[in-house]
Amino acid sequence: VQLQASGGGSVQAGGSLRLSCRASGRTGVMGWFRQAPGKEREFVAAISWNGGTGVAGDFVKGRFTISRDNSENTVYLQMNGLIPEDTAIYYCAARSRATVIGRTVRQYDVWGQGTQVTVSS
Repeated sequence: VQLQASGGGSVQAGGSLRLSCRASGRTGVMGWFRQAPGKEREFVAAISWNGGTGVAGDFVKGRFTISRDNSENTVYLQMNGLIPEDTAIYYCAARSRATVIGRTVRQYDVWGQGTQVTVSS
């Protein structure tokens, strides 16, 4: 399966963006990660195969919501209340061989190309 992320852009602090990740086929657990310049890739959010369970990183604090539409093979990340610290490249990823939600980079074996999110103050 291949993943295509989109929806990034430049917004001012307090703004919103919705990222999309379209898969070329059916997927199981899906996640979003981000990587800022000079920093390691970090977990943002993940969702179970049926959308019944979603988890997020501590820094999200209710600002982001992950969802999916399996009829469209697409996962979304709605980001509200963006702050400059959210500036990063956002990557979607899939766990092709597991059904348990993971929070680490190494647990995901399929990655999209990334989409840039820039938040200005």
